[in-house]
Order: sequence, then structure tokens, then C-alpha cells
Amino acid sequence: MKRILLNLAVAVSSLLGTGIAAVAADLPDLGGRDVVIASENTYPPLQFVDPKTGQAGGWEYEAVAEIAKRLNMNVEYENVSWDAMIPAVSAGEYDLAMNGITIREDRAEKVAFSDPYMRSEMFMLVRADEDRFTDPKGFGANNDFLAGAQPGTTPFYVTVYEVLDGDENNQRIKLFETFGAAVQALKTGDVDLVLTDSTGGQGYVNANPDTFKLIGDPMGTEDFGFIFPKGSELIAPFNAAIASMREDGTLDALNKKWFFDYKAAQ
Repeated sequence: MKRILLNLAVAVSSLLGTGIAAVAADLPDLGGRDVVIASENTYPPLQFVDPKTGQAGGWEYEAVAEIAKRLNMNVEYENVSWDAMIPAVSAGEYDLAMNGITIREDRAEKVAFSDPYMRSEMFMLVRADEDRFTDPKGFGANNDFLAGAQPGTTPFYVTVYEVLDGDENNQRIKLFETFGAAVQALKTGDVDLVLTDSTGGQGYVNANPDTFKLIGDPMGTEDFGFIFPKGSELIAPFNAAIASMREDGTLDALNKKWFFDYKAAQ
């Protein structure tokens, strides 16, 4: 099935230039509206700063650029930390945010989500030479093993409730302001595990195959979406654009580009 989808994505990607105009004609027209988007840029390949160019890019940037074309809007980005992102969007400081954000009920109490644009699974990210444990049970059994996490994120709660003992104050969890900082701590040996969805984790593995690997079975699935202030009039147009990109194969083509073809800089 994967091979069939990849072949379809290749075929579709060669046709995108001829099909987009027709699809866009059936979508809402935002009349060149300016839209401000918050992003953290620490989550490859969805969003990151390319060390070769110093420019932000990735799957989400390219997807939003396509959405902007289809909806006729202008986009401006602002770098915002994860801790501040949801409260800031909830308060209307930004029109929306993108950060590989898992669609969850507790977050939906504060912000509105778009329809999912991607589904991913949670995995254990470890150093490439890790051989002391291979699953959550093995990690949890040794009190010397430490996990790195961002507070308030899905990986944090999965670490707490599925890998450790359910205590959010467990001293084996070392908290970091960004996902990238947690991964750097893993690299230097300050922690032994970082939980991540397969999207972000595979991005780090692809960029550093001699440094990191993903181990164990997936621990559930999660859907990603853009977040908006409650009642935002942008939600319906974005959902329409996402649906059109799924229908015409654009999302498959982006997945192929960023998860199979893209070779990240070391």
C-alpha cells in the first residue's frame, strides 16, 4: 500500500501545476487578506530553520503557501514559543498557529482546530547506540533513565501516563522550553529518551542517522491541525482548502517530498 501511495503522489505532483487553478476557483476568496501565523520552527520536517540558508521552511510552510494561493491571502509569520502559542492565539493575538499541534479536547476548550491535515503515531526517540531498553516497560523499570519533554505537550503526557507512573512531578522527567532543546539533551546524554510523534522524530533521525533512532511499537495515534481563535472566520476556508489538497493529491505529494525525498542538513 505504501508503494502505491508513493507512486500516486509522484504522479499527482507532476500534475499539480495544471490542477490547482481549477480547484482554487471553487474555494472561498479572501480578497488578499493579511493573515498572521505563529510558529516555533523547532519541529522538522514540519517546520524548522534550515542550517544551510538560515530560512524557516518545511511541510507546514509549504502547505500554508499553497493554502494562501488557493484562498487568495497574504501570510506573515511570527516566531512564538510553544508555551505562549495557545494562550496568544486564544486571545486573538494571531490569526492562527502551526506547530505540529495535536488535536485534543483540552486544547479545544481554548482554541478552535482546523480539520486534521496529518495523522501520526507516537514513538520513543533515543540515541542511535541505545541498547539498554527497547520499550516503555524497560525504560520505566530503571530509575536511572531520564526522559526529556516539553510541559503541556502530548509527548509530555504520554511520558507521564504511559511510560512512567502517572505523576506529573516525577523527577525522572526533565522539562525543556522547546522540543529541540529536549532532543539536544538526548544527544548529549543528559536524558535517555524523548517521546515524539513519528513526524518530528523521523525528521531528526533523517537529519542525524548516526545520532538518533526510533524504537518500540507506536503508542497510539494523533491528528495534527492548525489552531485559531474561537469563532474565527478563517476556519471554514482553511478546512475547504485542506479538503481540496487532500482530494487532488497535494497532501500526498507534500508527504512524499518532506518525509521520503527531503535530505536534511546535518
